[in-house]
Formats: sequence, C-alpha cells, structure tokens
Amino acid sequence: MKETIFKTFVSRFLILILNFGLVIYSTNMWGSSGKGLISIIIADLTIISFFANIFVGSSMSYFARKFRTEEILPFAYLWAVITGILIPVLFSSGHAAEYSGYLIGLSVMSSLLTANVNLFVGQQNIKMFNLYTVLQQLVHIIFIIIIVYCIKITSVNAYFIAQISCFTLLFFITAIQLIKKADFKKILISKEIGFQLFNYGWKIQLSTFLQFLNNRLSFYFLEYFRGIISVGVFSIGIAFSEAVWTVSRSLSVVLYADVVNDTDFNSAIEKTKISLRISFLITLLFISIMLMIPAHWYAMIFGKDFGETKEIVLLLSPGILAIAVSNIIGYYFAGINKLRILNVKSLAGLIFTIISSFFIIPKWGIKGACIINSASYCLSSGVLFWRFYQITEFHIRDFILSRKEIHLLLKKIVKTH
Repeated sequence: MKETIFKTFVSRFLILILNFGLVIYSTNMWGSSGKGLISIIIADLTIISFFANIFVGSSMSYFARKFRTEEILPFAYLWAVITGILIPVLFSSGHAAEYSGYLIGLSVMSSLLTANVNLFVGQQNIKMFNLYTVLQQLVHIIFIIIIVYCIKITSVNAYFIAQISCFTLLFFITAIQLIKKADFKKILISKEIGFQLFNYGWKIQLSTFLQFLNNRLSFYFLEYFRGIISVGVFSIGIAFSEAVWTVSRSLSVVLYADVVNDTDFNSAIEKTKISLRISFLITLLFISIMLMIPAHWYAMIFGKDFGETKEIVLLLSPGILAIAVSNIIGYYFAGINKLRILNVKSLAGLIFTIISSFFIIPKWGIKGACIINSASYCLSSGVLFWRFYQITEFHIRDFILSRKEIHLLLKKIVKTH
C-alpha cells in the first residue's frame, strides 16, 4: 500500500505543479476578471458533475469488482450525456449565459472521462488512474498553447475550448482500453444493477455536493455582493491553498480502492490511520512553506490584482488542514458504505456557511469569505473526527510518523532519483 501511496503522491505533486503553472498563466493572460469567469464556469461544472457522478463517480469504483464492465459502463455513459446536456440548460439563464455551449461540452466530456477513470480505481489499477489524472492537466496546457499561439484565439474562450478538447481526447483513449477487456456483445441492461448504482451514487453525491457548497458558495455570495473581480482574487487564494489537498486526495484514492476490496475491519482502520498521519504532517509542511513566502511575491507571480493572496492563505489555513485530514476519514466511511455521517458533516458545515455568508460577506468581503470557509471546514471535519474516534481509540501517534515509516518514505524518495 505504501508504495502505491508514494506513486500516487508523486503523480498528484506533478498535477500540483502543472495546475500552479496554469493558474499563473491564466491570471497574467486574462486578469482578475478572466480568472473570475473561469472560476465561476468551473464551479458550475462542478455542480453539474455532482449529478453526473451519481453513476460516473464512486459507483463505478465501488461496483467495478462486483459487476462486469459491460454491465455498468452503459449506465454511466448514458447518464453522462443526459445530465451533461440537460443540467447546463438550467444554467443558461444565469450569470454566464453566453458560455452555456462551452458548459455543455465540458459537462458531457468530463463526465464520460470520469466514468472511465473511476473504473480504473475500482479495478485497483491506480497506475492508470494516476496517469490520466496527470494527463488531464498536461494535455489541457498543451491545447491552450496550440489554440492561443497557433490558432490565435486569445480570449478566455481558449481556456474552455482547450479543456473540452483535452477531455474528448482522453475519453476516447481510455474507452478503447476498457472496451478491449470487456465483452459488449453480451450487454444486458439490468434494472437491478441500475438501481444499485443509483442508490449508492446519490447517497455519496449528496454528501459531496453539500461539501462543495461549503467550499464554493462563497464564490456566488462574493459575485452577488462584491462583483466578479472579487471572485477572481478570492479564487487564487482558494486554489493556492487547496493545492495542498493534493496529498490527502492521493491517499484517499488509494485507501478507498483498498477498503472497498478489503473485508478485514482492523486492516482498514490501520490503513486509514497511516494515511491520516501522512496527510496531516505533509499538509502542515506545505501550509508552513506557503506562509513563509513574502506577500509581494504573490503579486509578482500572479499579477498586481492579487496582493491579498498571502492573507487569504493565512485565514484559510486552519480549515485547509482540517479538511486535508478529514478527507481520509471520509473516504474510509465511503469505502465501507457508511454514508450517513458524510451527509451529516456536510450539512452542518453548509448551514453555517449559508447563515454566516448573509451577514459577514457584505460587510467584510473577501476576508469574510475566508473566515466563513475556514470555520465551515473545521466544523464539518470535527463531525467526522468525532464519529471515527467513536469506533476506534484516539492516540496522538495517529498524527505522528514513526521512525520506521519515515525511513521507508525516505527510501522510496531515494529510489526515484
């Protein structure tokens, strides 16, 4: 498991670097208003993905070993197309109506690709999952370069055209890989299988959707009360801070793949605690590094509009650390199909976010949004910690790497150089 965790961490670190480069480029190319627009469209895409992920998300991973590929993939593809077309229409009368065509393209193709990638996770083919997760960033950047400098489309539209092209290319490549190993001549649409996919999917997506609202509702409040430029400035701080979630997301994917295929309760708990302490310590290190960077460096890197970035990172850091650790516990509960606690923790954070946003954001703007997000993260994480340590004993060592684990980690690093 530790070797898989390390390889997944390396891939996520590459994603972090690529995403960081993309953020720097987009802020300097299109400014705070352009970055604000990108953030809003991607937030809309994320909302749509929660509906699509009922079939294309964790259901693909959870049932990958329980049913044949040809029994579950058709449900995912059909659902991806339906939700990818219908739901963006509901957004067409909203804040970015002229970009609804791009939103449809992004929704359909990202959902189709997500189905394939999550199937790899369920098959414990973490190597393919890591590869295509990295390629989503790398190929996107390559297409942006081609579209901006070869085709000469220099507006913010280039960002969305490139992302659609990236999703489409990777979908066809992954689909070919999966179809080769499946027998689609024996496709039999089973209502029972479809119901099981839906029943598991909507429960876990409800929690994920509520948590997303905790994370991103501030974008919409800021846009309403302070305008799109405030969203752009705030989104950089959010993106930079949440980049440290690279570690916990890496560990969570590996843990989830192990837990759904593991019947040993004690083994699952031990794997969770190992992932928990690695996530805590490395996330704490990353946050410390970000806070040591001088404030004027952020303005120099991202542009003059983004001088508040360090302050945003500072205000968000307690919540970012809390989520980085509680993500591990959340995936453990998802892996054992105990989804109710995920909904409870997300709902607690969401209620706090909604109530406080009406009072704090109009008065304090970006700083208020930071305080709300951080407090919401801590509240929802606290609920998960409380439930996890009801079923297992709490030890301070859960957050501290042993000498043996440090030695193994260093050994892995040396082997890669």
